[in-house]
Amino acid sequence: MLLLKETRTFEYSKEDIEENKDDGTVMVKGILQRADTENQNGRIYPYDILMNEVKNNYSKLVKENRAFGELDHLDSAIVNLKNVSHMIREIWIEDKVVYGKVQLLDTPCGNIVKAIIKAGGQPGISSRALGSVQKQEGVDVVQKDLQIICWDFVSEPSTHGAFMQLSESREVNPEELKHVFTQFDRTNRALNEILALKEEKKQ
Repeated sequence: MLLLKETRTFEYSKEDIEENKDDGTVMVKGILQRADTENQNGRIYPYDILMNEVKNNYSKLVKENRAFGELDHLDSAIVNLKNVSHMIREIWIEDKVVYGKVQLLDTPCGNIVKAIIKAGGQPGISSRALGSVQKQEGVDVVQKDLQIICWDFVSEPSTHGAFMQLSESREVNPEELKHVFTQFDRTNRALNEILALKEEKKQ
């Protein structure tokens, strides 16, 4: 398994920002990731694989209020709560684009992102995931074992239309994998894979 990181500009508009004047809560809707598009790392996330992971697995973290993300580029398969800046409240896919509604938390890191967004700044958004890739016509194509960990806010986007290139992937050892998802998460994932196979057979 590899730790895969892909970074792009977090695309949003002023109309996508919602601020609750009573409690100061700030929400922003933006693009998290694109499917079937080669990024500057020379990697593609196929639509079916990305959609399945978002719909059947990551969306459960969102519903359980566990879809946290950190500030800055981290080389770990584990989300460190002391660096958490935001929580994804809604996630969906339209036209091969993954969108998220993100709550900027009242934490030290969250307040930094909040100030940047309110000032009209454009941070990067970086996915962290586990998975394997297969070389196809010179491009690394992400395989069905994709497991999304989180999306982080970062300073320097690295995919198409971004400021610099960061080729990001490293091998993850089995011991580290044990701490990424709970036993409940792993069981859910296995059941989702079985159900997906049954749906494929029906079709």
